[in-house]
Amino acid sequence: MARTLEYNATLVAREDLSKYLAVFKVEPDTPIPEGRWFVPGQYLTLGLNNEAQPELGSVRRAMSIASAPQQRGTIDFYIRYVNHPESDNPLTHLLWQMKPGDRMCMTTRAVGKFTLDDTVAADDPRLKIFVAAGTGLAPFTSIVDADLAADPKARLDRYVLLHGASYPNELGYREHLERVAREHGLHYLPTVSRPHEAPEWTGYGGRVEDFFAADRIEQTERAIGVEPGSLGPDSAVIYICGLTGTIAMTIERTLARGFVPFHRKIRRALGFDDGLESTIYYEQYDSEPVLRVRDPDELTRLKALLPPAPLPPLA
Repeated sequence: MARTLEYNATLVAREDLSKYLAVFKVEPDTPIPEGRWFVPGQYLTLGLNNEAQPELGSVRRAMSIASAPQQRGTIDFYIRYVNHPESDNPLTHLLWQMKPGDRMCMTTRAVGKFTLDDTVAADDPRLKIFVAAGTGLAPFTSIVDADLAADPKARLDRYVLLHGASYPNELGYREHLERVAREHGLHYLPTVSRPHEAPEWTGYGGRVEDFFAADRIEQTERAIGVEPGSLGPDSAVIYICGLTGTIAMTIERTLARGFVPFHRKIRRALGFDDGLESTIYYEQYDSEPVLRVRDPDELTRLKALLPPAPLPPLA
């Protein structure tokens, strides 16, 4: 008999941004703890039983928390419907059938190390550049809103939020983030990858990783208040969440500036010293490197992107 889950949470509300994009607001049966009960950037696991096809049993998936730990009442998740799932029992297909009042399973302990706390010192003065593809925005809205909940007058000039989506209506939380940019100094740069299909859009075009393309990175530096040519690991730390292609291309395009990915297999393949500080972090649920460092030709190409090693001091 297929295993079933015991439900312990309720869908309170659902905000549909498009046909395939929604914010799910979930209330656990157990009251949300007071204080900073999770670290912004962590995730919970959602689960549902397939009641229409019980022979398929249940399905569970990790989902980044989009709301701040100080929020009470609901825990929010920013989710995209998977059109071409690899599984015959995809969670999003069941989620999209839900309406307010429906029940689900949700873990009660948030986990994950894709957080500022687990990557840099609390007093680290460098810019924190958040690179979000689609619903990869979720951990970054949690970080931003947590700071504002702790101090409603907080200045967020140290944060750069780059968010990419296919269409303007898929730029979730856009109005909220634009307000935070105006009132708190957040550097918020949204971009649309299909601007030709949205003639009303007058903002940035291209995928979010294109902000780091060789012919655009200086424009990006000016937009975030950095001297052109100076963006590097001494001035910034990069965090990426979203599509594997976005993660890989962002890493590739910032290698020349001296940024170092945290993934051990990539670091060793590229010849980084174990003691060298990591300055690129990303959310990944498996251990396979996002760069094809096992391919000798690809590894040679990637190594050619690295900045020249400094010359030894004169004797």
